[in-house]
This record gives sequence, C-alpha cells and structure tokens, in this order.
Amino acid sequence: MTGNPISPKILKAGIVLVDPESGRVLRIISLQYNPDSLSRTLQAQTVTAEGDRADAVRLKGPAVETYKLEAEIDATDQLEFPDRNPSAVESGIQPQLAALELLLYPSSAQLSANERLANSGTLEIVPMQSALALFVWSKNRIVPVKITDFSITEEAFDPSLNPIRAKVSLGLKVLSVDDLGFSHKGGSVFMTYLQTKEKLATKAAAGTFSVLGIGGIS
Repeated sequence: MTGNPISPKILKAGIVLVDPESGRVLRIISLQYNPDSLSRTLQAQTVTAEGDRADAVRLKGPAVETYKLEAEIDATDQLEFPDRNPSAVESGIQPQLAALELLLYPSSAQLSANERLANSGTLEIVPMQSALALFVWSKNRIVPVKITDFSITEEAFDPSLNPIRAKVSLGLKVLSVDDLGFSHKGGSVFMTYLQTKEKLATKAAAGTFSVLGIGGIS
C-alpha cells in the first residue's frame, strides 16, 4: 500500500554546526526520528539585589532557556536491506552516535596542536574553540545552543556487538546575546529567534476584560 500522495512532508529536527567566525556550515546532523516531546524551561533574569522598588519589574537580559529531548536511533530498517546499507551492517548505528558525541569533544587536531604548544614552553594556551551548534526545530525555532547533558542508552546489538538501537537524551541551553554578544554569529541567530517569537506573539488573539470577568484595571 502506498502512502497518501498529498500527505505533508514531515520535517526533521536536528543540529547544524557552523564556523563561529565565518558562518560557514560545517555539518548538518538530522535526527532519524523527531522526539515525541520537547521539554522547555524558561527562567527570568530578574534584578534580585535589594534597591529601588522599581527593580522588581526590571529584567537584566533575555530569559535563560533550556531544552530537554530524547531522540531514538534505530538501524533495524537498514539491516533489512544490507546491500543498500553497508555502513549499518558494518557498524550499526555507531556512525550516528559518533556524530552526536563529537559535539562534546575538541578535535584530535586541536588536542595535538595544544600538546605541541605546551611542549614548546607556551605559558598560556587558549581553550579550544568548538563549532557553533544551532538547534533547529522548524523554521521558527533556530537557536544557538550549548549541550549541558548528554546520555546514551544502547538497547540492542548485532552479533558483532555494534549497537543497532539506542535512545539519546540531550539537555540544551540556549545561548543568548548575554552569552555570545551581538557581534557573534550566534548572537545574530539568537536575535532572529527572539524577533520571530515577537512576531508570533502578535498573531495570538488578544483577550478582553469581559473574558476575565472584570470591567477594567483601576
């Protein structure tokens, strides 16, 4: 049975890695299956120090926003057609897992370069810069993020002990202009995200006093 030809195409969520200086796309990691749920937490940056009472309604910056999601990776379908999917036969889902895991590692070249600097007597070695990660969940939600939590549960294996099914849990912190600055590529992406949020808010129907059961605010 063929699928409905007019069914809408389901978009994939994923992570885009870009060079933080040039903005060049380095890699696109699309999730095999979209998570069933996405948990978001927003914490207001309020003024907490004692002072003028007007500070109670002041904000120091954008809300601190975090995401939690669980992605599934499964090679079962690919293994049904081994001739078409030699990578899955040879390594299971390890390539997909490796692509995600490397989000947390500096490259081997960076590590080797720093080791050479240390051996040459360099007194101060600057921490290694990673690619800028952009979490993409539709065109209205593209945000620069830092991975704060990462865990993998491997649930099934082939005869060679390659994992063929796993769940990846990700915790992400949205990086705002407070973290990156306005001139950083990620800061520009964040401002676009915030402006999109503001435009979406204007489309929400406005309430009325009568709906609240009051005549107004005195």
